[in-house]
Amino acid sequence: MAASRVYIVASGEEGTRLDVLLADRGLFSSRSAAVRAIEAGSVLVKGRPAAKKLAVKAGDPIVYTVEEVLAQESAPMRGEDIDLDIRFEDDHLIVLSKQVGLVCHPSDDHRDGTLVHALVHHCGDQNLCNVQGDSDRRGIVHRLDMDTSGLMLAAKTDAAGEALMRAIQDRVVDRHYLALVHGIIAHDTGMIDAPIARSAKDRKRMAVRDVPSARDAITTFHVLERFEAARFDDGYTLIDCKLFTGRTHQIRVHMEYTRHPLVGEPAYTSGMPKKGDPNLGLRRQFLHSFKLALDHPATGERLEFADNVPRDLQEALDGLADRSMGRTAAGTEAFELLARSPRPSVEGVPLSES
Repeated sequence: MAASRVYIVASGEEGTRLDVLLADRGLFSSRSAAVRAIEAGSVLVKGRPAAKKLAVKAGDPIVYTVEEVLAQESAPMRGEDIDLDIRFEDDHLIVLSKQVGLVCHPSDDHRDGTLVHALVHHCGDQNLCNVQGDSDRRGIVHRLDMDTSGLMLAAKTDAAGEALMRAIQDRVVDRHYLALVHGIIAHDTGMIDAPIARSAKDRKRMAVRDVPSARDAITTFHVLERFEAARFDDGYTLIDCKLFTGRTHQIRVHMEYTRHPLVGEPAYTSGMPKKGDPNLGLRRQFLHSFKLALDHPATGERLEFADNVPRDLQEALDGLADRSMGRTAAGTEAFELLARSPRPSVEGVPLSES
């Protein structure tokens, strides 16, 4: 037996190849699995069989069939008593500070101990949105990488989940990240507008590529503080990155593309110094979701949150303090905001240390 599901193409996904979309959205376990399903006629776009190379359009309904063994995985999952640092909660949504090392939802590599398991324990399986049609992603409307910390959203109702996902896709949720990068960035502001697709050399990595499957990706940044170069490094720059799109590994990919990779970055390392301790003792990338603002999906009330940096990132900054070249005006404003903001109450660790 098999089960049919429906996925609606979002505006930011327009132009993506059908097989790439199915794999990137986790509707199938891999791109090859998606291709097999398409070739078997198990995927319909607007009610008709489609080629794997079809460029989808916003609003297209995709009906796909999965075998019963996969459908059974969508049964209610058990919750796990994992600490959550909740900053706001009502009947519609949750704003929380995710600790480093916590995976957002189950995958082949992480079947237990995820944020979804924690949300199910906290709220109950039936009190979380299921807009993605998969109980493994209950409550999830966007994601942070496992070793990225900071503010993120979860939804309790389907109405709230759909509204939040639309708001993110329409770029009206204001998301800012603190990032410490290698090298000194000369300009105080900048924009990186470079499409992202799967790497041609390593399917686990993303890359800036000019190929049909690439999706638009826009990141802007403001320099907050610069730190002088030393014997084994080229200096450092602390920046505030704002996401206008939400591609996989977007900030990590974009900063490597500019030859200013993130400090502590394990995968996107082009341009990183090879000697000394260029990562300042960090065991994960210096990337923290520190500011989040949105309109409440039910009431319309403006909600704004800030999250001070976790201990490991603060220690890296403290180690650079005597090399500071001074803060910019944006840096002064950001640090004043952080000084008024709570630090994460739940300390996580990179998964490699756990």
